[in-house]
Amino acid sequence: MQAMQPLMASMPPAEALLWQELRDNKLGMHFRRQQIIAGFIVDFYCHSAALVIELDGGVHRSREQSGADLCRAKVLREMELNVVRFKNHEVMKELPWVLDQIRALIRP
Repeated sequence: MQAMQPLMASMPPAEALLWQELRDNKLGMHFRRQQIIAGFIVDFYCHSAALVIELDGGVHRSREQSGADLCRAKVLREMELNVVRFKNHEVMKELPWVLDQIRALIRP
């Protein structure tokens, strides 16, 4: 079985756009990209806020992927992590709203 490796080289456009807003503590908190947690690679992770951010593209519409996403979220929530999901088109077309949602989740 092959070990899971972060996909640092290839970044979908929505992920790249959101990363530009999260990196370098721009929201006042440190985020990591492609963080491995419990064997899952999450899109973005803020340890101090116990927040996982996942972006959903077209592949997440399939029944199989939806089930896997639910299972994954359940495991992460059992670890007391807050999991929030945004659709790629939300990031691309409504970035200020997405950032407002994230700010609300990272405030103490």
